Amino acid sequence: MGVVASAPAKVILFGEHFVVYGEPAIVLAMDRRVYVKVENQEDNTLHVRSTNLNLAACFEKNRFRIEQGDPKEARLRFEPVRQVVERIIEEHGASVGLNVEINSTVPVGAGLGSSAAVIAATIVAVSTLLNVKLHKEDVFRLTCEAEKVVHGASSGVDPAIATFGGIILFQMDTGFKPLDLRMDIPLVIGDTGVERSTKAQVEKVKSIMEKYPQIAQLMMNTVREIVLRAMDALKENDLETVGSLMNVNHALLYGVGVSDESLEWLINAARKAGALGAKLTGAGGGGCMIALSNEEKLDRISEAIQNAGGRSFKARKTDEGVRIEQN
Repeated sequence: MGVVASAPAKVILFGEHFVVYGEPAIVLAMDRRVYVKVENQEDNTLHVRSTNLNLAACFEKNRFRIEQGDPKEARLRFEPVRQVVERIIEEHGASVGLNVEINSTVPVGAGLGSSAAVIAATIVAVSTLLNVKLHKEDVFRLTCEAEKVVHGASSGVDPAIATFGGIILFQMDTGFKPLDLRMDIPLVIGDTGVERSTKAQVEKVKSIMEKYPQIAQLMMNTVREIVLRAMDALKENDLETVGSLMNVNHALLYGVGVSDESLEWLINAARKAGALGAKLTGAGGGGCMIALSNEEKLDRISEAIQNAGGRSFKARKTDEGVRIEQN
């Protein structure tokens, strides 16, 4: 039967981009998950398959063999998986063959943390199958290390959400602080389908910050105040204020050049359909936006986003991080 583990995706509610300059951000684990099934293989090879991406490959010692899809993409996607599997096999103390199957309910490459969720779920599934004892902190550390293969330097936000779930406040100098919030946060996620380079968007912001340092400082002060007020509103179950602050946060992101036409179409459609607030989430330049809504308007907003050319789905906060689904 094997072992199935899952881990949640994430959205950034407030503070993206400005977090690089030391300001706080609020990040939420959502109930869309990545599932990883791991089974023993008779041969001493690692077989990895992604059903969503139509990719499959085999790692045998130092050899890589493509079985389905584009070799370059398969190598990029599966290298972090290979890395963590080999680390756990080392702890297991015996060479084994494994079959790893990845199935995601999360759009890939859209800024929702799918790669970290894949890695965290793989770590827990493989370690459970091989009876290697790992604590959540070990899962987080290994996920961070593997994420560097994908993204280079990693803030650790995606690995933290995939591992621990819930809502966290993140700041570069102080790290992560879990927020104990009991309220429901009904969201609609809109995927533009537009691929973007995170690096290019970061460079856009850097250019503005360097060109207008005094204005940049005022913007960073504003973002800090937005995050602090949003935390108060979340504690008080004040969705209207949270939505209003999302709109202000998006205006700042638009101002530093990381929104684009594909995002603006979906954000405006969501607001016209009754969203309390809507903004891009993640790097921008395409990717995804989020809309906060009262329960009764979720379907209307989701439909409006689709009519504006996006793919949409409803999501909620989940307090559960990586977990075993089947053993």
